[in-house]
Amino acid sequence: MSAGLFEKFEEKFENLVASEMTKANIPGASVALLKDGQVIYARGFGARSLKDNLPATPQTLYGIGSCTKSFTALAVMQLAEQGKLDVRDPVGKYLPFKLGSEDNPITIHHLLTHSSGIPNLGGAETTITRMNDIYEKFIPMSSFEDLMLHINSASEEVAAKPGKRFFYLNEGYTLLGEIVEKVSKLKFEDYIKEKILNPLKMSRSTFLKEELEKDADVMTPYFAQSKEGTVKVTPAVHPFHKFIYAPGGLISSVMELTNYLTANMNNGVFEDARILDSSSSLEEMHKFHIEDESLRSYYGIPARLGYGYGWAIVEDFLGHKLVCHSGSTGMSSAQLSFVPDLKIGVAAAANAGSTPEPVLLSALVSLMGKDPMKEIPFFEIQKKLGMLEGTYESYKGMLKISVVKKGGLLYLESKEKFMEMSAPLIPETEKIEDFKFYIIYETGDKMPVEFVVSPSGKIDLYVERNRLHKL
Repeated sequence: MSAGLFEKFEEKFENLVASEMTKANIPGASVALLKDGQVIYARGFGARSLKDNLPATPQTLYGIGSCTKSFTALAVMQLAEQGKLDVRDPVGKYLPFKLGSEDNPITIHHLLTHSSGIPNLGGAETTITRMNDIYEKFIPMSSFEDLMLHINSASEEVAAKPGKRFFYLNEGYTLLGEIVEKVSKLKFEDYIKEKILNPLKMSRSTFLKEELEKDADVMTPYFAQSKEGTVKVTPAVHPFHKFIYAPGGLISSVMELTNYLTANMNNGVFEDARILDSSSSLEEMHKFHIEDESLRSYYGIPARLGYGYGWAIVEDFLGHKLVCHSGSTGMSSAQLSFVPDLKIGVAAAANAGSTPEPVLLSALVSLMGKDPMKEIPFFEIQKKLGMLEGTYESYKGMLKISVVKKGGLLYLESKEKFMEMSAPLIPETEKIEDFKFYIIYETGDKMPVEFVVSPSGKIDLYVERNRLHKL
């Protein structure tokens, strides 16, 4: 395996990135590709700031959102190695936390793996909207006491016993940040800087607004809002707030993040620095602790998916374990992915709410010597869905129906007097190439919808009693 394998794919990769940025209304993005501890590719795309059309670079600083969670988990594991805490300790040992029961308590391990049984409580969303002057819910959420009241009042929301079900819980990582502070006797942001960022030579990475304002190569975050079919991209404000730090507040560049990926793929060692004393601690972070199908919506990979400590785990990614995490604050995002046994990884970030995950994984697939267009289902699915988009007419134009793509679904739309509708096309099977779908009537009944593609490429659409031809 060599970097040369990616060079053959480089132009196609860059076109894919640019295309997905256009589709997703992403002003700027940066990508770095890593192999055997060396950066073999890095570049910026688009604008880090639209106002002055400043280009994004590999050094541009972005808010990396939930990619921060693995840094928080790493801090917990460092303290565990020092004997200052145990991941099996009840959360209530360190904080005034009242959820769970004495005979089956919610532990640090459960917070690390999102297996506490507590569903999303909306704390992160509340904080982010307030930082951007969007006041929709006036929940008391300003002090630590407010936070604990909000969490402890949710006893009726607990949906499963600890360890039995995955619920992605930002508040759980906020609590882990508080535990790091209590045990280390350092502010969370100071601990991460002193014990992780500095050893990894991530000197520009920060949680603090005052440090970011001193830097020249910084993203402007953007909200992309859709209204009446038009998307408007507007500047936003990164959520500098203590409640966001541990679950999603770190700001970094893809170049500095490659140092972090190197340490994760090298038993916790980067150059002359070691961030964990035992490789078993890192193995525990990268271990498949709990399975969860909901992660498929983020990664779209036909394999067993689960969660470790601050990392999502794909058990079989073309025969290898993939360790990854996406992150988004709604106006900035990032993606970290690596294949430990092959020592290849990718770091990406954007100044909008999402990064194109399948496109980024395609770079790793190319380094494996495989064709991403064939190995990653996303590309074939998008190609087939795109083929079906368009306008269809029945015999002599008596009926006209449009097939349009919205998000990840095709919609059947018609303004005809006798068939007015706008309904999502739901696949009958997991094989999109079957071209068999259905829509739901207001009565709850299913109506089959089928596309038939002829050898010559002509497409017919069958809806109820009607046969329509693609124009």
